[in-house]
Amino acid sequence: MNKTIATKPFDDQKPGTSGLRKKVPEFQQPHYVENFVQSIFDALEGFQGKTLVLGGDGRYYNREVVQTVLAMAAANGFGRVIVGQGGILSTPAASNVIRKYKAFGGIILSASHNPGGPHGDFGIKYNIENGGPAPEKITNAIYQRSKSISRYLIADIPAVDIDKVGKVDVAGMTVEVIDSVADYAELMESLFDFDAIRELFKSGFRMRFDAMHAVTGPYAKEILENRLGAPDHTARNYHPLPDFGGHHPDPNLVHAKHLYDAMMAPDAPDFGAASDGDGDRNLIIGRGIFITPSDSLAMLAANAHLAPGYKAGLKGIARSMPTSGAADHVAAKLGIGMYETPTGWKFFGNLLDAGMATICGEESAGTGSNHVREKDGLWAVLLWLNILAVRRESVKDIAREHWATYGRNYYTRHDYEEVEADRANKMVDELRAKLPSLAGTTVNGMKIEKADDFSYHDPVDGSQSDHQGIRILFEGGSRIVLRLSGTGTSGATVRLYVERYEPDPSKHDLDTQATLADLIVAADDIAGIHAHTGRSKPSVIT
Repeated sequence: MNKTIATKPFDDQKPGTSGLRKKVPEFQQPHYVENFVQSIFDALEGFQGKTLVLGGDGRYYNREVVQTVLAMAAANGFGRVIVGQGGILSTPAASNVIRKYKAFGGIILSASHNPGGPHGDFGIKYNIENGGPAPEKITNAIYQRSKSISRYLIADIPAVDIDKVGKVDVAGMTVEVIDSVADYAELMESLFDFDAIRELFKSGFRMRFDAMHAVTGPYAKEILENRLGAPDHTARNYHPLPDFGGHHPDPNLVHAKHLYDAMMAPDAPDFGAASDGDGDRNLIIGRGIFITPSDSLAMLAANAHLAPGYKAGLKGIARSMPTSGAADHVAAKLGIGMYETPTGWKFFGNLLDAGMATICGEESAGTGSNHVREKDGLWAVLLWLNILAVRRESVKDIAREHWATYGRNYYTRHDYEEVEADRANKMVDELRAKLPSLAGTTVNGMKIEKADDFSYHDPVDGSQSDHQGIRILFEGGSRIVLRLSGTGTSGATVRLYVERYEPDPSKHDLDTQATLADLIVAADDIAGIHAHTGRSKPSVIT
């Protein structure tokens, strides 16, 4: 029996870069989840009798919301819901399932790399039929609907057993519970030379993969150890936990410091990697060397032809604006298109669908390709393994050869987390007002060539996205970028990106922070970061 429940709008259901993210207690308010899910359905058209994909990263409150979405999907007229076993689907796996089974769309329950647990974060986002995040026109429609919603539809049904693979009928709708890993593993096997990687492991190659008690654990265990023959315990922390074991599932040098330390030790494995809460981010570390996400994108693009799925070459490369220009040099040498987009994977979707780009990446540890429409942490790890299996060189040697060929983009990101929103917005507003007067001036001995607020004109659909980050470009190719992040749940995160291009190989082994010190000082001189935030140093440096 379907019920219509009267409700009132919440005033805080505006989706951010990756859907709606809030603390768990906020989602646990009566009607809160239902209002947002109904707003998604009300913003869509033509899904009657169609298929919806549903899954999440297993964080606290995941199973309860899965049941709510199933009941609401039935009441709203979906014909089938494909749900990952146990309510689990990594974000890239969900994208693959949407595409493989030609679903109408999907709901992914995740707050990505944010902490979990009863007082941690939760999130809901909608992905469209190409498997990618909903574009702004849809997320805006969802938000507008959330401000006027007065009722939601829900079926009065018992809880569905989501732990048992198979099909059941629920209020006239089919619920199909699938193996969360199988379809994704099959896709990876079609892209990479698993035989070559098996031989690499047989040769004594040692690897450590940290799943951070998050969603990629079962995927890594199955692919790396069961299918590729990596030794037991190659995959660490591979049991997904609702609170990620009390840790922060963000694969960076702060929250995965134990992995970094292990990779810098004298007896380090050959290769280290990690992924985040929902499986769409990655950390790459070779013995004695950390590879920045920006450099990883460039190195993967330069070597992608070594993997069977990319042997025909790349159509183009896309990167988010704050990501370093390392990949630009690769695209120029390959003679292919290079696209600079705003932050947010949804901006890559049109380029991938149009066949204009093959590989995409963001400095925030996200890389992926046209195999799905989300960034994909384990995909990046497997492509690195394929490259290492073919080249039989160390990560450090591959990096040094790459820099000698293309030059090195020294690059860092400084995050100031949970800054009071008013103070952060005031800083950005004041900096934006300064922009017209900055060009031609000198700061800390460096001349500013250009200063702007990045705008993106989509070459496929013609849409325009403004105010995507403030850029200060200096003579000689150095730059500073400053923007506010849209992925947090408390206050504002101020992100400062600093970059300097160095073509001289004799200067490719310098300390990154020391190399960029004058630009970091210049950024504070221009924006007044410390004065506005009240912080003497960043929360996180990567």
